[in-house]
Amino acid sequence: MSTLDLVSPLPGTFYRRPSPDSPPFKDDGEAVAVGDVIGLVEVMKNFQEVTAEVAGDGVRFLVEDAEAVMAGQVLAQVDA
Repeated sequence: MSTLDLVSPLPGTFYRRPSPDSPPFKDDGEAVAVGDVIGLVEVMKNFQEVTAEVAGDGVRFLVEDAEAVMAGQVLAQVDA
């Protein structure tokens, strides 16, 4: 089994849920399909979806909700 990285497309704040009172897009260990949204990166009130580029049996997040991230930083890993 291989592990693939999902990276931030730009610098900003990473959110694992669409709003503070909503459930997360994906939980640790949950399966993902190509195109699934795993989070959002917010820059100056603009939100960019972060989607899975690969399908896998489980996703593992490496950053916390509402954590500042840099472009290219690994946000999560997928076991493919």
